[in-house]
Parts: sequence; structure tokens; C-alpha cells
Amino acid sequence: MRYISTRGQAPAVSFIDAVLAGMAPDGGLYVPESWPALGAWVREAGIREYASVASVVLQAFAGADLTPKELHTISTRAYGADSRFDTPAVTPLIQLGANHWLLDLARGPSLAFKDIAMQLIAPLYDCALERHDRRLTVVCATSGDTGGAAVEALKRSDRVDLFVLLPKGRVSEVQRRFMTASGGQNVYAVEVAGDFDDCQAIVKSLFADRTFAANAQLSGVNSINWARIVAQSVYFLRTASALCGPGAVDFVVPSGNFGDAFAGHVAKQIGAQIGRIGLATNANDILPRTLQTGRYERAARSHATLSPAMDIQVASNFERLVFEATGRDGSTTASLFQSLSQSGGFDVPDAALAIMRREFAGVASSDERTAQVIAEIHAEYGALICPHTAVGFASFGDEPAWFDHPTVFLATAHPAKFPETVEAATGVKPSLPAHCADLFDRAERIDTLPNDTEAVKRFIQERSRAWS
Repeated sequence: MRYISTRGQAPAVSFIDAVLAGMAPDGGLYVPESWPALGAWVREAGIREYASVASVVLQAFAGADLTPKELHTISTRAYGADSRFDTPAVTPLIQLGANHWLLDLARGPSLAFKDIAMQLIAPLYDCALERHDRRLTVVCATSGDTGGAAVEALKRSDRVDLFVLLPKGRVSEVQRRFMTASGGQNVYAVEVAGDFDDCQAIVKSLFADRTFAANAQLSGVNSINWARIVAQSVYFLRTASALCGPGAVDFVVPSGNFGDAFAGHVAKQIGAQIGRIGLATNANDILPRTLQTGRYERAARSHATLSPAMDIQVASNFERLVFEATGRDGSTTASLFQSLSQSGGFDVPDAALAIMRREFAGVASSDERTAQVIAEIHAEYGALICPHTAVGFASFGDEPAWFDHPTVFLATAHPAKFPETVEAATGVKPSLPAHCADLFDRAERIDTLPNDTEAVKRFIQERSRAWS
């Protein structure tokens, strides 16, 4: 299996090289040259153990890059009996009504869906780095949950130094402490004086500087990393298999950077019976606006909302969808995203937009409606949900067309990561699970930098053990 860039100007690479690089040297994102097909096996995925399904999916995308023994070791360490998830199911499925379900993705060490991919990436990195006797500098921009999941996955890695860029004052206190109080000596939490889009822009600039990226042995674990997408596709495939009857299963995905929703698209490409994917957003509604108007255009700044992990105006993984919907045309994709960089937006070609609209729908919701839904879900089912999960119900919960066949709402974070918001809506303050109940007693380590790429470069150069 070989991987190509969405912008068509980088040489094809292996799965391992795509994962270690994170981003293609031409500024594009890696995608497989062709989609693997899993055939009739897909129908059995819903009754198999999570680690077993992950191993098969990983094999399909890694090809000969990983041996059967390596595949077993990686998948078992991530999701097996000794994994850091608090349930053997990893992603338990909870029925709420005749045709709608909640997929709980917050049972990992940092209490967010990002754990599911990060817990796979950590042993994958270890395998690749040990094989080549290398060190790596891993950078990560976070709107809240990616950083904590990356820290929990990589804080014990001797071959990785992790630099997490978080927007100052734009994450919850619990989210922040998962990044600043890990105790990992190879972890650097860096507050940037800006929003998530600023942090993400700095990370992209680091990769764009080829000399710096080479000297730092740079890699990224944001959802632009193909391994993240592969790992997240597993729960879409497994859930669709478990619920699929004569028709397909729909999913509602709280969406910021579009990585999770694109993982659903990937699961569909390899055989999962998935119908439409609902993109639920808060006031940062670039994806619903694009599907409605055909113009992908960022706002001047992101809005601060009750669901901060989705406070994003540029959804990086949308580039992968543009590439697919334009017939895998790298030249067109490169031109469109050059327009985004230069003028802040572009018009999606009509044929591509029609393809996107067939597979995705987008709805934005207000903070007021989000808070109402948190209260309603608690009153009706006795369950506490985080504000991001609530955005999914707020956006699509009143859409009857989404309940003609099974609809799965993704629960993306533990409510205890946003205790003030949940308590204000329900009167109940959610507690942290036992494994992190002492989170606020742990010593913190954090640095603050200006919104400046050169300052971040200097900071990394002075601390990375991979620097050459």
C-alpha cells in the first residue's frame, strides 16, 4: 500500500513513512493510492473483539509495512485486555430509543474520543522508531482534547519529544491539566497567545519549513496524520456492522477539524454500510456553510463557545474530502487550497459539491440550544453528556428524517471535562473517574509563547532530543 499527497506534488510513500511524516512535503495530506476492500468480513466486525477488528483494518492500510506479529502487538497494546480503556468494549454502544443510539468514545485515559487513535499511534510509533533506531519530534495543535490524548499516549516514550500548542484561555481547566500535569519529562505544553486556528497555522508552518522539519525529525499527531483516520474508522465500521439490518446506519458527528467525520467516510469506502454522516457544529459553522452555499470560507476569528474543542474555522481534513470529491485531482485540490491561503476561501466545484451533499449534511447550533439539550438528555435518560456531544443532538435530534433507520450519535468526551457547563445545565457536577481523580493535585509544567512561528521553532530546537 502506497500513499500519495492530496496536492499531487510529492512522491508516493509507504504507510510507515506517511505516519512518521504526518504531512506531505508539498503541503498536502496523505491518502492511500487506492481503497482496500475488506469484503464479506465487514459484516462480522460487529461481533468481534475491538483489537481484532483494529488489527484487520490496520493490516488493510499498512500492507507489508507491518508483520503479523507487529500488527498483533500494536492492536493488543492499544485495545486488548491490558489497554488503558476502562471497558473491554472500548467504545460501548448505548440504545436511547427505537432507532437512535449513543456511541461512547470517552472511556480512555484522557476521557475523549481522541484516545482511541492516540493509543494506537503510540505503539505504532514505537515499532517504527525502534526498527530504524530513530527519535522523533512530535508537534500537536489542540483545541482541547487532542493534546491531552497525545500526552497520555506518548508521555512514557523514550524516543519521542512531544510539543503541544494550546490556545491560551480557550480550553477547559480539566482539558488543560491533562496536558500540563502529566509528569512526562518528554512533554512540553505550550500556551500560544491566539486561538486554535493560530496554533494549527504554526504547526503547518513548521512542516512547510523543510529544513526545520528535517532537522527536528518532525511528525504530527493531529488528525492530519493518516494513522489517526485509520484508527477512528474502526469504530464506525464495527458499529455499522453491529446495527446494520437491511439498510445502512447514519452517524451524527460533532465536528471541528473534520477528522472524525472523514474517518466515517473511510469506513464506508472499505465496505461499512454507512448512509449519511451528519456534521454537527457550534457557531464555528464553516462546514454547514460550505454544504449550504458551496463556498468554503473562514471567518475572521473563531467564536468561543461552550464546546471549545470545536471552535475551529479551518477544518484541515476537509482537504481530503475535496481531493476525493474532485476525482482525486491533486492539481485542482492544490489550487483551491492555495486560494484559501491567499484569499481566505474558495468555491467548491459544482460536481464535487453534489458528491459531498449526498454523503454529508451539516447543521450548526447555538450555545443556548446546546445547554438545553444537556438538560433534556439528563432529564429523559438520567445521563450526563459533554457539550460537544450535546451539539450533535442539538443539531440533528429534531430531524425526523435521521430516524428512518439506525442513527448513531457520537459521544466525544466525558462530561467531567466540562463540569461547570454540565452543572449549570443539570444541577449535577460530574466527577472525574478514579484514575484521574487527583488531576488537580498534580504538579503542572507549562510554557507561554507569542503567536509566532519563529518563537516556537526556537523553543523546539532548544529542547528536542531528535534535533540534528
